[in-house]
Amino acid sequence: MSFVIPAWDIPSLPVAGSEDRFPVRRIYCIGRNYAEHAREMGMDERDPPFFFMKPADAIVQNGETIPYPPQTSNYHYEGELVVAIGKTATDVSVEDANDCIYGYGVGLDMTRRDVQIAAREVGRPWDMGKGFDNSAPCSEIHTVAEIGHPAEGRIHLTVNGETRQDGDIKDMIWNVPESISYLSGLVTLEPGDLIMTGTPAGVGPVVSGETMVVSVDGVTELTCTIA
Repeated sequence: MSFVIPAWDIPSLPVAGSEDRFPVRRIYCIGRNYAEHAREMGMDERDPPFFFMKPADAIVQNGETIPYPPQTSNYHYEGELVVAIGKTATDVSVEDANDCIYGYGVGLDMTRRDVQIAAREVGRPWDMGKGFDNSAPCSEIHTVAEIGHPAEGRIHLTVNGETRQDGDIKDMIWNVPESISYLSGLVTLEPGDLIMTGTPAGVGPVVSGETMVVSVDGVTELTCTIA
């Protein structure tokens, strides 16, 4: 089969300890999934989970430098645990959800906050505040066979060495199995999907020249610099 325009490369991430890579199909993001972050955004704590998406080619590899994006003056970091799906999941139960996971990584949900808020205030979608170019830096994927299923552990983000976010993944409002179960009732999850599981309190702006480092204990660390 041939295409009428040149086909693009499949976005992918390294797999720790392997020469093979994890192909990225879709990127689902969970909104306001930590209680303190929900409070700092002025929202309730135990609403049903909600999701937004980023394009697969928004992926940025660990250690890369990215440009400050256009059309914003309030560019925010959000450090997150990332779940990599390895099996098809349709309406899966909470008890069976972990069986669908291939591995875990660490990511940044980069956000044009001013664009997001302007859209939210008039009831429009967040797409241009969340799903723009280079908005999904992500680490290598560590397999379940290597690290198991982390249910607790410090999540920590620094900007130029200064702590900005410091939480624990056990404080998610909706934990990983619950989130997978809920999302798989809305869509069929497929191998290659990523789920960014939400961010703790402390989100804030970065500017050109600053370097973000986000880590989750027992998983890995991600570094990203703004050009």
